[in-house]
Amino acid sequence: MAEEADRHALYQDAVQDVETEIDFVDEVYEELRGRPASLLREDFCGTANTACEWVRRRKSNRAIGVDLDEEVLEWGRRHNVEELSGAQRGRIQLILGDVLETRTEPADLLLAMNFSYFLFRTRDGLRDYYRAVRENLAEDGLFIMDCYGGYDAPRELTEPRQCDGFTYIWDQAEFNPITNGMVCHIHFKFPDKSRLRRAFSYHWRLWSLPEITEVLAEAGFSQSDVYWEGTDEETGEGNEVYEPSLEGDADPGWICYIVAQK
Repeated sequence: MAEEADRHALYQDAVQDVETEIDFVDEVYEELRGRPASLLREDFCGTANTACEWVRRRKSNRAIGVDLDEEVLEWGRRHNVEELSGAQRGRIQLILGDVLETRTEPADLLLAMNFSYFLFRTRDGLRDYYRAVRENLAEDGLFIMDCYGGYDAPRELTEPRQCDGFTYIWDQAEFNPITNGMVCHIHFKFPDKSRLRRAFSYHWRLWSLPEITEVLAEAGFSQSDVYWEGTDEETGEGNEVYEPSLEGDADPGWICYIVAQK
C-alpha cells in the first residue's frame, strides 16, 4: 500500500482542512473591513488546495498561489485545479517562484499556513519575508498565519493519528534548544503494515508568538493580533472558535492564528 500511495493526497487528507481555514479568513476579513475579500494570495501554496477552495466560494473570488517546488505545483494543477469548473480555473493563477521575490497584484488576503514560514530560521530572514508580504498586500490587506506551540513543541516525540485508511505520524525528530532549530518528518502507515517514511521533512525554527509579533512590527505592520481558540465548557476541549486574545492557556500543544494588518 505504501508503494501505491500518493503522498500529496495523504497530506491533504491528514493535515489540511481548507474549508474551515477559508471560513476563518473570510469571516475575519469581513469583520475587520466590513466587506468580503476578493483576491487571496497563498504563499508556500504546495498543491494549492486552499487557493482552489477560495475560488469555489464566490464568483468574485480570485486566487494566486506561489511555491518554489515545480513538482508539487504540477500535482496541484492536475489534481486540484483541473477539478474546478472552467470559470473557476480562470480565476486562479499558480506561480513557480520564491515568495521573497515574487511580486503580484496587491492581495486582500495573504496566507502563510501550515507553519510554512518556520523555514526562515533567522530573525533577519523572517523580517525580510514579512516585508515582502507587506509589499504584496493591498492598503487594507490582511496577512494571516497559523502558529503552533506548547510545552510539547520543543520535545523530540512522535504522534500517531488514525485517519481514514491510514495512520498519520508526526515526528519531531530533532530539536536544538540553543537555536530552536528542529527537524520534523511526516510518515504514513497502512493496514498492511507497510510504511511511507519521511514522506515530508521540514528543517524549521520553532518561533514563539512574541517573536513573531515583534518581527511583524519591525517589518512595518501596523497591528497584529493572536486569535486563540476558545474552550467548550462541557468537554474542556477546544471549541474551534478563534477570537483575538491577550492570554492563552499553558497547554502541551496549541494551534492559533495571527492576523496582521498592513
